[in-house]
Amino acid sequence: MEEMKSTIDMILSEDCTDNIVLYDENNVETEFEQVAVIPMDEMVYVLLKPVIPPEGETDDVAYVFRIEEIDDEDALVMILDDETVERVFEEYYRLLEEEGQE
Repeated sequence: MEEMKSTIDMILSEDCTDNIVLYDENNVETEFEQVAVIPMDEMVYVLLKPVIPPEGETDDVAYVFRIEEIDDEDALVMILDDETVERVFEEYYRLLEEEGQE
């Protein structure tokens, strides 16, 4: 029997490209496509794109999360600081360019 992977394990696995489901503070479910894992400033950031964009957002919207340890467990925390979000996206585009992608 195959063991269920945690959301963090799925994100960090190079072999897993499955969509992930996250729940907000109101227990509302959102399904995300995995875009990228960005190690930066001794932290690990994750770019996730909602499968169905929230009302008022474009189809290409993606959100930045950081993997943090909370109560001895790894958790995804959405980054709302514009400066950090911008730096993560800049690093993402730099890595894509490094790999010859645009």
